[in-house]
Amino acid sequence: MSDRIFRVANIDARLAPHHWSWAEENRERIAAHWAQRKAAQPAIFNGRILMISETRQERDVLHARFFETDYANLLAWLDWGAPDRSVQNGFAMGALAGADGGFLLGVMAAHTSQAGRIYFPAGTPDLSDVRSDGVVDLTSSITREIEEETGLGSGAYAMEDDWIVVMHEGLTGFMRRLTLPIPAEAARNAILAHLAREEAPELADVRIASSPADIDEQAMPGYLRAFLGWSFGS
Repeated sequence: MSDRIFRVANIDARLAPHHWSWAEENRERIAAHWAQRKAAQPAIFNGRILMISETRQERDVLHARFFETDYANLLAWLDWGAPDRSVQNGFAMGALAGADGGFLLGVMAAHTSQAGRIYFPAGTPDLSDVRSDGVVDLTSSITREIEEETGLGSGAYAMEDDWIVVMHEGLTGFMRRLTLPIPAEAARNAILAHLAREEAPELADVRIASSPADIDEQAMPGYLRAFLGWSFGS
C-alpha cells in the first residue's frame, strides 16, 4: 500500500466491539513471542491497548473505530510486519517543532520495547483515553505523552487545529503540529535537562530534523520518514 498523507478538520474516534480473528488464531505463537520479548526487556508490560478496526473519510472528517486488545498482540503484529491488514495500528502523535521549524524527535531508551527507534513522543491509545461516551480522546493522548516524555505541558506550545493523517503499511498516525516559541536547539536542551532529572526516562536523547538530510533511514519508522519527507516537500 502506498503512503497516504492528508489533512482533515476533525477525527471522529470511538471505541466499538470487534473480534480480532488473527490474534485468536495465533494465540500460542503470540504468547511465545511475548515471552521472548519480555525476557530481553523485562520492563515492558502487557496491558490492554486500542487498535483500529475501520477508518472512513467523510468530507473533512475521518471516522476511526477502535477496539480493545492486548499489547502482546499488537507487538507481535508489528514485529511480524503487520501481516493482518484488516486492522490498523492507530495512534495520536504531536509533531513537535521549534520556532525555527526544526522538528524535535525522541530516541527511545534501551528499556522500552522500541529501543533506539526515533520518532515524536507518542504512545498507543489505551482505555484511559476513552471517555464515558465512547469517544477516544486523541488530543488528550497527545498532550499526555508529550508531557510524560519531555516535561512540556500543553501551555508550552501552540497546537494546530487541523489533523495530519499518515497511513503507512498498516499504521495510521493522527498527528497535530505543535510549535514551541523557542528554537529547536533551545527546546532540545530544555528536554534533555528534564530527562536528566528522571529516574527512568522513556527517551535516551532528542534529535532535531530540519531538512531531508536529517531523515534517518535506519532508526526512523517508515511512517515518520514519509511524514518528514512530506513536511520538507521532498
